[in-house]
Amino acid sequence: MNDDVRNIVLGVIAAGVSAALGWLARTYLWRRRLRREQAFFGLPENAESLLVVNRDPAATEPAVHRFDVFALLELSALVKECGAHFQVVTQDATHQGFGERTEFCVGGPASNRRMQAHMTALLPGIRVNTEKEKGPNRGAFRIGSQTYRMEPGTTEYVLLAKVTAGRETRPVFLFCGQRAITNQAATRYLARNHPRLARKHGNGPFVLLLKVVNSQAYGPDLVELVADVTRAAQAPFPVTEEEARPASQAS
Repeated sequence: MNDDVRNIVLGVIAAGVSAALGWLARTYLWRRRLRREQAFFGLPENAESLLVVNRDPAATEPAVHRFDVFALLELSALVKECGAHFQVVTQDATHQGFGERTEFCVGGPASNRRMQAHMTALLPGIRVNTEKEKGPNRGAFRIGSQTYRMEPGTTEYVLLAKVTAGRETRPVFLFCGQRAITNQAATRYLARNHPRLARKHGNGPFVLLLKVVNSQAYGPDLVELVADVTRAAQAPFPVTEEEARPASQAS
């Protein structure tokens, strides 16, 4: 074997070793990222999860709003990335507790009784105006002393929350928006930012208030983080003087 042949053989071997090391490094990083994603969502390999969707209150017959369908598609992609499985159910067909399976619950409490139950049990510091009559406070969020009213198509709010009933239970993700398009905005925000949220919050709970800006022009894409309201959401809701007044005095 002359020097030229030997150099060619050594070059091929070096290239093969470099390619193998590169593949191993990429595989290691991909698996580590996958494990972190699975831990954040509570979705180990082949785990079962639940996608709970609301009913479109504007429909004359039982139906799911198209933006909520888009939200389910965003969530199903996340579940598949983790190598897990999901079952889609409507809010009125879910008669079970929480904690055994990761749950993704979409829709405000006015159209999703499951969301209303979760917020009452797990987020007592938040109140949502569920009145059907049109007015400035329709769909407004009240968090502590702050009220967040929507201007349809211009400024709308949505709550993105991860809550648990205990350390050993699977998480529940809540997407509680003032309109259906804000539910999709929250699921898209989670899909894009879950690595950053995992670094900041670990596998613990959080409650974020998001603002959807000019949805009539930008759809669900332009989303701003207003505040981390975890502490206020988990604290008992402050009772006003009017609410504390006995019924006999209030009348």
